[in-house]
Amino acid sequence: MCTALGRAFLIMENGIHIALSAELLGTLWGIPITNALVTTWASMALLFGLVFLLRRKIKLIPGRIQTAVEWGLEVVANYVEEALGSPERARRYFPLIATIFIFVLFLNELAFLPIFGSVGFFHGHEFTPLLRPGTADLNTTLALSIIAFLTIEISGILTLGVLKYGSKFVNFKAGFIGVLVGIVELIGNLARLISLSFRLFGNIFAGEVLILVISSFAPLLAPLPFILFEMFVGFLQAIIFALLTLAFIQIAVAEPHEAH
Repeated sequence: MCTALGRAFLIMENGIHIALSAELLGTLWGIPITNALVTTWASMALLFGLVFLLRRKIKLIPGRIQTAVEWGLEVVANYVEEALGSPERARRYFPLIATIFIFVLFLNELAFLPIFGSVGFFHGHEFTPLLRPGTADLNTTLALSIIAFLTIEISGILTLGVLKYGSKFVNFKAGFIGVLVGIVELIGNLARLISLSFRLFGNIFAGEVLILVISSFAPLLAPLPFILFEMFVGFLQAIIFALLTLAFIQIAVAEPHEAH
């Protein structure tokens, strides 16, 4: 609510300003520093600090909160094990899946703090916000997608071997149709980079624009339902990104069709 009020005040002063790319704040050793990058760094620092504090409070005999957290982790770990079909694989990939979910969720929900969109700098008559939601920047979502993509492909190679994993894409034994299917499969694998990154970026950026426009017309109570809805969307997108990564890993480590 405070975020909407702060943005509405800036809109009344300067009008609606929507930037598709993250705004540049400066450079460090020649590296451009954007407001989305600052948000991502701040989120990582907060998560590390939170993990450090929670680690110190872990008890051998858990309380209610620790019991609930452990129960939730156990449910997710069992789901990962069921999806991958192996306890060893579940132990290997569960930390990655959980980290992706927590990090994306943290970036999505952090954007609803009052300082986002209302604290920044003026360059003449143009206002540059200090913080921008990390997942509302395509660079962040593309980086996450590249990490997931490399993990998926490397997992398939290490599990099946180069030749067997490559037979999913290049299989001359199945004839012309098999080659075509392999090409389509290869294109589908590469398209995961686009689908993962643009899905997350598009949903979060669209939510930012929606709240910004609604706040410009009715800054008091009207944005509240949309803010709650976008908070749910942020939670849902974190789940989707993590589950898609898990599903693609499951496909990558599965045996080729002719092996069954």
